Amino acid sequence: MFGSTVDTSRGNSGATGQQLLTPTRFVWPYGGRRVFLSGSFTRWTEHVPMSPLEGCPTVFQVICNLTPGYHQYKFYVDGEWRHDEHQPFVNANGGVMNTIFITGPDMVPTAFSPSNMDVDDFSQRVADPSQDSVPRISAVDLEVSRHRISVLLSTRTAYELLPESGKVIALDVNLPVKQAFHILYEQGIPLAPLWDFGKGQFVGVLGPLDFILILRELGTHGSNLTEEELETHTVAAWKEGKAHISRQYDGIGRPYPRPLVQVGPYDNLKDVALKILQNKVAAVPVIYSSLQDGSYPQLLHLASLSGILKCICRYFRHSSSSLPILQQPICSIPLGTWVPRIGESSSKPLATLRPHASLGSALSLLVQAGVSSIPVVDDNDSLIDIYSRSDITALAKDKAYAQIHLDDMTVHQALQLGQDASPPYGIFNGQRCHMCLRSDSLVKVMERLANPGVRRLVIVEAGSKRVEGIISLSDVFRFLLGL
Repeated sequence: MFGSTVDTSRGNSGATGQQLLTPTRFVWPYGGRRVFLSGSFTRWTEHVPMSPLEGCPTVFQVICNLTPGYHQYKFYVDGEWRHDEHQPFVNANGGVMNTIFITGPDMVPTAFSPSNMDVDDFSQRVADPSQDSVPRISAVDLEVSRHRISVLLSTRTAYELLPESGKVIALDVNLPVKQAFHILYEQGIPLAPLWDFGKGQFVGVLGPLDFILILRELGTHGSNLTEEELETHTVAAWKEGKAHISRQYDGIGRPYPRPLVQVGPYDNLKDVALKILQNKVAAVPVIYSSLQDGSYPQLLHLASLSGILKCICRYFRHSSSSLPILQQPICSIPLGTWVPRIGESSSKPLATLRPHASLGSALSLLVQAGVSSIPVVDDNDSLIDIYSRSDITALAKDKAYAQIHLDDMTVHQALQLGQDASPPYGIFNGQRCHMCLRSDSLVKVMERLANPGVRRLVIVEAGSKRVEGIISLSDVFRFLLGL
């Protein structure tokens, strides 16, 4: 949460007991283990500890009460004095220092008045990452970076994504829907391939979207699918019914299920990534058969964009200079979905939810917007939580789906329901909401998204946590591959 408020008025030589104190937030967004703030308002004798922002451990902040006037300050990061180049600063005898002007009654900023440190040269500048001061990558550097990534992925295979040990869960297509729902919840997995014993092959994947559509059907007036039928209604029957809902028909009017999207262990990673993106799926089964007709298939792994991104990060970790785009701030490249600024239009608006919105409306928005998650914000548009498709499995706890109506349960209540459940897919290092700043570099965003279970980062404003945008794994790959 926010850091504690520090009263620093005693450090200002001009302060009096009657002067107005202004709470001022200081932010250090560049990481570190221990970060302190010091300045003219503490007479440079006190180091004020800064606290990491919840959900964004590389961002430190503290709130200090400042008197009106000019102030100088610096950050003490892991034993080294630093300044923020994206904030106003001056060159002084004591080195480069950041500056800030706090207005008071009838005050206007005039000449800079140093308190304890002499100023040699007043060279102030403000660098706003959203403005032209951000260096733009050249078309040549972009093309070179994309070519090198394409070459890497074309020469690596899905076999390299296989872990040394682990398990992959598959479900019998003839399982009752209700039982399949509970298995995913108990195993803490978002989806599972479907096995048809009669055909002797994998025929599809069951995931969160299936359960969202099932629950919406249960809540639809006049639906033929009742809660009792979930006891006997099989996954295969649901898939056939889903084909009717989606109006997927063959040439003579019969419904047909969506064919299984799969890859082999020797398919290259570029083809794997393209299959995931083109079919808009979260993962694809890696299936191997030693027989030419594909019989007796073996399920080896579920390949995802996260695993492929981890491969890219690992390969270029010690040669990042060969990819010029890696050090670019994300605000300077066409990546993700952003909240439009005043006067700007957006062809793809960013969907958000209020905590009091109904679960039914949240599920409808997930389906209609074609997204996997939606930020939950307060009245100031500051991030509170995030609701994802995979959160739907929390309703399997104590058969909650049979006891609630989707329009009667709020998003907040649905999220609370999942807090006592076993850690669901999407939790990494105990965090549900994974955030970044608009000034973060592309490589930093890629490294965070390469962590297991992290499928998107919410872009927030430092300090206020106001939502500015969202970046998903598919956004990153579409940019890297030039799609």
